[in-house]
Amino acid sequence: MATLSTMAPSSRHPSQRPSPRSLPHLAAPLCTAVAAVLTVLVLAGWDPLLELDARVTAELHRTAVAEPGWTRLNRVLTDWVWDPWTMRAVLLVTVSWLVLRGARRPAFWLLAAAIAGTVLQQALKALFDRDRPRWSDPVDSAGFAALPSGHAMTAALTCGLLLWLAHLHEAGRPVRLAVLWVGAVSVAGVGFTRVYLGVHWPTDVVVGWLLGFAVAAATAALWSGRGARGPRPERHGPEGRAPW
Repeated sequence: MATLSTMAPSSRHPSQRPSPRSLPHLAAPLCTAVAAVLTVLVLAGWDPLLELDARVTAELHRTAVAEPGWTRLNRVLTDWVWDPWTMRAVLLVTVSWLVLRGARRPAFWLLAAAIAGTVLQQALKALFDRDRPRWSDPVDSAGFAALPSGHAMTAALTCGLLLWLAHLHEAGRPVRLAVLWVGAVSVAGVGFTRVYLGVHWPTDVVVGWLLGFAVAAATAALWSGRGARGPRPERHGPEGRAPW
């Protein structure tokens, strides 16, 4: 017994200890910083960036005008499949599922992150008040200011939160890969539709992506920080596993 008790403390290898600086802790400030730099360059009128915005948007708009069938498909995707309200509905269903499983804390965090992202998005739009592209032959229209893209930010936030939840729940590899790939396609796809349809500049989309990921990463980082305050008693479900 003495031998076992002597060996037990050294059985954990130092590399198994949790790192104090996880990916979310690094991603949140990094995404925020890059988004801030791009925003400052846009608001300062940095010509190379604005010229790139105009060139890419004009080229895609010409294609949209010339290809009405492809344009209709993009409108369906952006207005229904990847619309911000669709994304919020996905989060609401997920929150409801968590509550039914007794996982009220992660449900609250998910809901709080979704609300914070929406408030931040609308506040920044009002603050920056960037004009959207204007065309003599528009193929779509949108309200509010351009920066950041609400579609892009909501998609990035939603998919980032769902990926975090899959890891938190220790979902199987197939589930996590499915969330990752569906999320990647959705985030990239909605960003393309907004520029293709001529309602956003590329920088609007990129800043929206970065801010959405930043809020999701900050949520994950703050959640993981709970461990630094010591363990909390958990109610265990019928199978003996704590519902987070």
